[in-house]
Parts: sequence; C-alpha cells; structure tokens
Amino acid sequence: METLRPTARASDKIMSGSSSLTTVQPGKLRIIASDFDARPMSYLDEEGRRLGYEPAAAEAICKKLGLEPVWYNFSPSEFYTQLSSGAYDVVWFSQPITQTKRAWADFTRAYGRFDVAVLVRDESAIATVEDLKSVRLGASTHGIELDLINQLPDLEIVEFSGGSQILPDMIKAVQSKVIDAVLDNALLLLAAESMDQDLRVAFEIPTQIPFGVGVVPGNRELLDALNFGFNQLIAEGTLAKLWARWIPYKPCPF
Repeated sequence: METLRPTARASDKIMSGSSSLTTVQPGKLRIIASDFDARPMSYLDEEGRRLGYEPAAAEAICKKLGLEPVWYNFSPSEFYTQLSSGAYDVVWFSQPITQTKRAWADFTRAYGRFDVAVLVRDESAIATVEDLKSVRLGASTHGIELDLINQLPDLEIVEFSGGSQILPDMIKAVQSKVIDAVLDNALLLLAAESMDQDLRVAFEIPTQIPFGVGVVPGNRELLDALNFGFNQLIAEGTLAKLWARWIPYKPCPF
C-alpha cells in the first residue's frame, strides 16, 4: 500500500498542532457535504448534530490539524461547482476517487472503500445479476454506479438526480413499487436494509471503489496535511476503530 508523505512544512504544522494551514477561513475547515441521511457514513440526529463515520474521521483529522470542521449542506450536483467558488476547502461526503472527479478536485488518499449493491423489496425474487433482466433499476445520476450499467443485463434504468434526497427518494421508490431495485453504495444500502425489515440487499458487486476527500485544487499544503493526518490515524489504529464503530458489518480496508 502506498504511503503518501506530506511536505516538511505540512508535517511540522500537524506535529505542532498549528492552525496556520491555509484555509478559506483561518482556523476552520469549510466542508461541503449534504444533510440527507446517508448513514453509516453521515447523517444528522434529532438535535442537528452530524454523526457517522465521515464526521468522526473529520473530527479526528481536524483535531490533529488544529482546525474546526464547519459543515455546509448542498445537493451532490452542486458539490464541485461550490468547491470551485473558492468559498470552501473540501468536499467530504463519500466521494469515489475517479478521473472525472479529479478534473474538479485534488483527492486525498482513500479513507475507505465500498462495493456496489442492489436493494430490493423483501418479497422480490431478485437474487443475482441475471435476475435484473427487464426490471426497473434506480441509480443516481451523480453516482459511479451508472458506470457499471454496461456490466448488467438488459434492464430499464431510472436515473435519480437533483436535490439532496436522491438516496431517500430511490428507497421510497422501491418501497412503493415505482421501481424494482436500487443500485448504490453497499455501505448505505446495508444500513437501509437494517432499518426496514421489508427491504433486503439482494447481492453485492465487489468493486472496492476508494473514496477520499476532494480538496480545492492548488492547496497542496492542505492536501498534504490531510494525507499525513490519515496516515497517522491508520498507523495508530484510530481509523480502524472509527470504522468498526460505524460500519461493524464490513471489515476495515486499512
């Protein structure tokens, strides 16, 4: 596994607990995310606190960097146009590291990996890829999952796009029989299955897609600092503990 090393300057600032890293707002890390329920990765509780694996990792990293994480809610379709505005530092919301997204942001090392899964109603006969033939399958316009469609049998793709309710809307659509199945991040769909006995994950497609933090292009110091912070969390076992707390049904990839 490749270990990304920061510049000496970024490393020195982390080790000293300095908050003098260059960010849009001194002492704060302005984070683009979404408020929709994407547990176990990220969600808001009844008091408006952001919980999940990603907020926990962000808190741990920011503590090392001497920064305060400040979260902002946007639709996934707005993530990278907002990052390009210069008003925010990073996109931190289950972002797959792809060549398409690299055109908009510089990415940290991966802090997780996910497979793709298919969620259906419990009564459904769908159990394998072959069973998807001729069904109505929901997928996010902004997700990497659409790239996998050519690996699937002939079926009707129903694309969901727009606001921050993409995943909840897809789940509601399969519950109400508007569509037959949902294709998405397995970590999210396994959580959805655990919260609704009438839903089940029919099968998973082993993709191990890495996800990372998208950093505003050109801020190499911040990118290096985040990478060094992740490497420290991995080396000391903190990232594995956070993963086990929020995603106990999947082994930590690091």
